[in-house]
Amino acid sequence: MNNKKLIKIGLFGFGTVGHGLYQLLHRVPEASLVISRVCVRDVTRHQEETPELIFTSNPREVLDDPEINLIVELIDDADAAYRIVTDALRRRLPVVTGNKKMLAHHLPELIELQKEMKTPLLYDASACGSIPVIRNLEEYYDNDLQISVKGILNGSCNFILSKIFNEGMDHAESLRLARELGFLESDPTLDLDGWDSLFKLVILAMHAFGVYVEPEKVFCYGITHMNDHDIRFAREKGRRFKLLGLAEKLPDNRLTLSVLPHLISRNKFIYSCEDEFNGVVIKGLFYGKQFLVGRGAGGHPTSSAVLSDISAIRYDYFYRYKRMECAGPLPQFSNDISFRAYVRYNTEDDLDLMQFEEIYERYVSDDYHYAVGRLNLRRLLDIREHLAERKIFVAAYPPD
Repeated sequence: MNNKKLIKIGLFGFGTVGHGLYQLLHRVPEASLVISRVCVRDVTRHQEETPELIFTSNPREVLDDPEINLIVELIDDADAAYRIVTDALRRRLPVVTGNKKMLAHHLPELIELQKEMKTPLLYDASACGSIPVIRNLEEYYDNDLQISVKGILNGSCNFILSKIFNEGMDHAESLRLARELGFLESDPTLDLDGWDSLFKLVILAMHAFGVYVEPEKVFCYGITHMNDHDIRFAREKGRRFKLLGLAEKLPDNRLTLSVLPHLISRNKFIYSCEDEFNGVVIKGLFYGKQFLVGRGAGGHPTSSAVLSDISAIRYDYFYRYKRMECAGPLPQFSNDISFRAYVRYNTEDDLDLMQFEEIYERYVSDDYHYAVGRLNLRRLLDIREHLAERKIFVAAYPPD
């Protein structure tokens, strides 16, 4: 694309991020970026609030507009986003999207489609808000031997946990505040149960290791069932809970992915990553650990990542997916690993359900039962629904 050419954007969605992008474009000293049309559900409301834009509820009016030369997709509906993105790519319209759920479920197909159509699809905004993690993995860390990508991938949960551990708020109060500030997804279970982090982790694993892992194959467990007993345990141990996504390459060329709370000690980078910030630790064989931190929730941090992708498309930037074509065999995904964990449970049946390989510590009282020991990740994936039904809380408990 000619970088001086007028870019006329067809925008899908005008929520927190879409409206944030509109505000950013008004403040960026760049006269050649304009929003031509916006597709939304409620045309009347948006047209009254922002009369200077053209709104429609018909996707065809955006995709068929011959003047539009870039599609920006920022809607909640993953299925609708998939249709919009694939239709645009088949028309050879470059696309910027922030829909991590859609990407996590369709990434291999979308990679092939953009190659076939020779049309870029960029999505730095889908993972970690304002932190350019994907582009760093693609460009800066592409020649090293990657060991792991680990981090706080959901700013909303981090905000909630920060308020609990730093200000003594209870779970309900911190959740209410996060909602008021616009940090939560329209469906808050996507944040609290870890699914938002999972979708981002699947995307990051593709760029870090060249391997696509279907989301349903990854153990994912959030902070919904955390209670005051768990918080007190963490404080007594001098730790705090952080919801982390982890993609790690093991010495035998296996790759494991997981999303769950971790009991983090003070000497870890991520311990001090607070509020709505995301923090990602990228570890390589030769460069060691790199810590990237930035705002991960809210309209402006994410819309700034969208704007960065728009700018990159102006200079004909593509993701090259270099890891997929690296020398040597790609790592093989596996859940067959064990790790030290903290489990707060309710009955002896719950404890039997976990099938601990070893138990190092155990406590039982009238209203609080916990065990610390080694668990198998594959077993946890198999019983995940039972864990949620029984309101069992599970957290990784790594050594100092």
